[in-house]
Amino acid sequence: MTAETRGKGPGGKGAKARRRRQPLKATPEGLERSALYYLERYDSSSGHLRRLLRRKIALSARVHGTDPEEGAAALERLIDRLIGLGLLDDARYARERVRGLLARGTSTAMIRAKLGAKSLPAALIDAALEADENNDPARELRAALRYAKRRRLGPYRLERRPGERAERRDRDLAALGRQGFDYETARRIVDCADPAALEADLGGN
Repeated sequence: MTAETRGKGPGGKGAKARRRRQPLKATPEGLERSALYYLERYDSSSGHLRRLLRRKIALSARVHGTDPEEGAAALERLIDRLIGLGLLDDARYARERVRGLLARGTSTAMIRAKLGAKSLPAALIDAALEADENNDPARELRAALRYAKRRRLGPYRLERRPGERAERRDRDLAALGRQGFDYETARRIVDCADPAALEADLGGN
């Protein structure tokens, strides 16, 4: 019998690995441990955490036969407790995510999509965008400029041969469009002759 065959036997390493991969039962205590483990590593909205733990509840029901309704009730009590302790705060989470995404050059449209995917309500996203300290008419242009600089689009493109920037103009416009920037904003960035001056006018990057 080879080492590989032994490892795949009933008592070998393969069996141990399969036992380790088996999901734990979604008890109230287990859900709390999972939630705290996740929150130690990542910030989260209440809706996103709820969605993650619902998957564990459904998997536990399939594998262990636990009651999904009891799991769902335990989950809601847990979410309420975490909110009461301040470990979940959707308004704070939205504000911090808006700030971070704008700094990376994310458009308002894409911010709404990303935060919506985290199960944040539209009203909370709107409030976070409104409360942003850089909320002014030039915010979208600043974000587009940051994105273009980070991705080396338009005036930030490193031309390997003369005329490459012009050849890539439509592609750069499309790249900004896919990020949720409107055509006029994308055009101003891609056709900008002096990005340093534009950065200065907009408050820098």
